[in-house]
Amino acid sequence: MQLHSVTNLYSIFGTTFKKNMTSLLSRAQSPNSEGRIQNITPESADWKYVGFDFFKLKAGQTLKKETGGREVCLVLVTGKASVKTLHESWDNLGERMSIFSENSGTDGKPPYAVYVPNDDQFSVAAETDLELALCSAPGKGSFPARLIKPEHMTYETRGQGTNTRHICNILPETAEADSLLVVEVITPNGNWSSYPPHKHDSDNIPEESYLEETYYHRINPPQGFAFQRVYTDDGSLDETMAVQNHDVVMVPRGFHPVGAPHGYDLYYLNVMAGPKRIWKFHNDPQHEWIVK
Repeated sequence: MQLHSVTNLYSIFGTTFKKNMTSLLSRAQSPNSEGRIQNITPESADWKYVGFDFFKLKAGQTLKKETGGREVCLVLVTGKASVKTLHESWDNLGERMSIFSENSGTDGKPPYAVYVPNDDQFSVAAETDLELALCSAPGKGSFPARLIKPEHMTYETRGQGTNTRHICNILPETAEADSLLVVEVITPNGNWSSYPPHKHDSDNIPEESYLEETYYHRINPPQGFAFQRVYTDDGSLDETMAVQNHDVVMVPRGFHPVGAPHGYDLYYLNVMAGPKRIWKFHNDPQHEWIVK
């Protein structure tokens, strides 16, 4: 099977994706020959750092790619797989067969993930039907490929009342990577997340960092929807989207709260990257009273 670099994948499919993209919302597509249903690139998103692809592989299917100039975090969202890089291999990874079968986050099964540096390659062989997220950002070759087990991740519950959500930090600031930050969140039905509204669009450390971000959404039951608003304080950007199962929202700048309607639990996988690998956010001052 021919290897395609992550970098080349962006240039090959960027034009097609632009034609299908409506504003900041990317609807899931039918799986292509590789099983890909989402393809967010720096070119298609009109930014510099974050790339995000999502694949639905059938048992027995193998995905092979070169990383080129980008580091990659492979997240086994559901299912089992064996993963190989140039110098490492791991067999039969994965325990979570459904995101919503248990209360994920602090109490349920977290995913397995694999970090792959730039100028490397990987193959993912699906042992069962597999849902795979490919998160990428510019790499510097600072760290080798490694397996990220559930015990390497950190867990927390944020907020209270209808602002409660459950966090699994897959690749946080404290973990080794050049650019990527990766986290998944379960928001119970009727609750709000990324709330009060916050932003990280100013390269002004230590007050605030600049990070591009994608939200990959899953909803239970799957016929439901959630809401996400992306807006700036000057009103130059203000979009509110009804997101469906497998949709991706791109956040180039601005505040970006999320709401889960009654009856529908919400999962999202966040990917962030920018010029500095620091997550320092700034709450919308109009709504910060909520947490004071």
